[in-house]
Amino acid sequence: MGDRSRTRALVVTRALARRLVRPGRAQDVKRVLVAHNLLLGDVVMLTPLLAKLRANHPDAEIVLLAAPALVPLYAGRPYGVRALPFSPKRAETTQALLAEPPFDLAVVAGDNRYAWVAAAAGARHVVAHAGDTPWTKNLMVDELLPYSATPAAWGDMVADLVEGREAAPYEVGDWPAPPAQAFERPQGPYAVLHVGASTPLKHWPAERWRALADALAERGLEPVWSAGPGEEPIAHACDPENRYRSYAGQLDLAQMWHLLAGAALVVAPDTGVAHLARATGAPTVTIFGPGSAIVCGSGRFWRHMPWRAVGATEFPCRDQQVLFRREVHWLRRCGRSTSECAEPRCMHVVGVEHVLRACDELRLAFA
Repeated sequence: MGDRSRTRALVVTRALARRLVRPGRAQDVKRVLVAHNLLLGDVVMLTPLLAKLRANHPDAEIVLLAAPALVPLYAGRPYGVRALPFSPKRAETTQALLAEPPFDLAVVAGDNRYAWVAAAAGARHVVAHAGDTPWTKNLMVDELLPYSATPAAWGDMVADLVEGREAAPYEVGDWPAPPAQAFERPQGPYAVLHVGASTPLKHWPAERWRALADALAERGLEPVWSAGPGEEPIAHACDPENRYRSYAGQLDLAQMWHLLAGAALVVAPDTGVAHLARATGAPTVTIFGPGSAIVCGSGRFWRHMPWRAVGATEFPCRDQQVLFRREVHWLRRCGRSTSECAEPRCMHVVGVEHVLRACDELRLAFA
């Protein structure tokens, strides 16, 4: 049996054992676990949940599971939260979690299979959204709550899993900037153009990025390119002559935070960096193609942040109504793969003029 299989067996065995003998729901919540295995953007969208937990449990220790690469973002302990490295592929992270003292409450975000991890960690009460499949994922959940029946941001829906008063809307400074290694930053006002994304179906055409960069330069902003490790060719295609500075593949997430925080403007597809930019307070324009600007929008919690969405409000093949395997009747999105969709027509309908208009409106509104 491999290391990962042994760890999975340990989780299942301990979860079953603790569910047989667990005490009832705690009246005084002292320790809270937020359990998940999400990517950057979805983790940032958990911030309304963290804020609400802190508002209603001011003295509790709140532990957030996070991929090891994301943990440095939480060094400043936003809302007093401690980020614990966790990856299902790394057995030592699961073992470290199981060595923690038991939790009074666990909130599972996204995939309900992590309710088993929460139960193995000794959570007395586990709450999650209903509707996940297969049914075995839900066996360790004590309280299953539905998604919102009306259009809402996912972060607000996750926060609604927690009882109590709503947290105050996010303000810059609620999430302290993480420490980061020094890097050379632009000296004058600049715009970060993040061209990478989790799928090619969220890529905007290179020639449009180039035209946008030129137009922003004419407006007095230095365009700088951004993309993740391995995405350097995408940035190069946008600027083959290297006319503008590029940070593509050069920064870790803590450094990226500081690059975004200092920007006069950020433009990005609907991807993790767009959500991170909103958390820094940078004026951000997000280009939506297959994703939902409602689910990934400001909602209630982020409403004071300078942000605009650009994309076709209606698009014929943005017709799927599934979010984390749950059916949501009001949702319109597309989760198709590149094998199912030859080209991102939903991104191609977004013109440079649409993005520029949003940039100008945003900078004017929050000048």
